[in-house]
Amino acid sequence: MIRLEKISGKNVWDILKLRVSESQRSFVAANDISIIEAYIAQNENGHAFPFGIYDDETPVGFCMIGYGVDDSWTDAPAVAKDSYNVWRLMIDERFQGKGFGKEAMKRILDFIRTEPCGPSETCWLSYEPENTAAKKLYHSFGFQETGDLDGNEIIAALNLRKPVDVQIQEKDEKGSAQFS
Repeated sequence: MIRLEKISGKNVWDILKLRVSESQRSFVAANDISIIEAYIAQNENGHAFPFGIYDDETPVGFCMIGYGVDDSWTDAPAVAKDSYNVWRLMIDERFQGKGFGKEAMKRILDFIRTEPCGPSETCWLSYEPENTAAKKLYHSFGFQETGDLDGNEIIAALNLRKPVDVQIQEKDEKGSAQFS
């Protein structure tokens, strides 16, 4: 069962060992950079929640959730103010294609809906235009592109107050992926 676990001294070294494939490295920052960014945000009056993604006791990925804008973020997109964001999401290359990304996204949104920084109507994220797998995953949860960019990345937003029908991937009798 997929669960999120706060990054701590007990698990940080296992999380730092997780990697995406070489072809995906331009899509997501390394976990050490993300953890450093979380530390900076938290020390600059911001909110960052770094988590290991676990399948039972096995670390399979990393995610980081943010809220609002910290004092050092000078070029923040307008959507960032008073909104939650999925700042990072990665699944280790050994565990990709097993549904962990979709399950992790469910847990991430469950966490955000607890409103740890207070209520907000919006959750946003950004992704590289070439990252079609990320786009497909995020769209399956109801994220819609806003037309804005965060640097070179496409911004997509989700209305947290509107229920979303998540498409579940199933395999047909030939083993091909199908969405329901």
